[in-house]
Amino acid sequence: MMRLRWSVLVMVTFAVSLFWLGPLQVKASNSVSAFVQNAIYSNRIAVFSKSYCPYCLRAKRLLAELNEKPFVVELDLRDDGFQIQSVLLDLIGRRTVPQVFVNGKHIGGSDDLSAAVQSGELQKLLSAS
Repeated sequence: MMRLRWSVLVMVTFAVSLFWLGPLQVKASNSVSAFVQNAIYSNRIAVFSKSYCPYCLRAKRLLAELNEKPFVVELDLRDDGFQIQSVLLDLIGRRTVPQVFVNGKHIGGSDDLSAAVQSGELQKLLSAS
C-alpha cells in the first residue's frame, strides 16, 4: 500500500512539474527567438560569435578594418547561447559561428563576409541603410 502511494506521489509530482515547466520553456524559447530577431533587425550589423573562435575573430577584425561597429552576441559568454544557436539553426539552417547579418540580410560566416567585401556586396548593403 505504501509503495502504491509513493508511485502516485511521484506521478502527480511529475505531472505538476510538466504543467509548470512547460509554459516556462515556451516563454524562454519565445524570448530567445525575439532577442535574435531584434538583434538582426534592429542593428545595422549583427554578428553571432564565440569569443575564442578564430573565424569569429577574423570576421570582427574585418569589420573593424572597415570602421564598422557591429552588434556582437558572444554566445559562449551567455547562459542562453546554446538556445540562440538553436534559433539560428531554425532561422538560417546553420548553428556555426560566426553568422553575420547586415541590415537584416544574412551574409553568412567569415568566408562569406570576406567574399561580400571583395565583391562590393557588403558596401552596397551598408550604403542602403
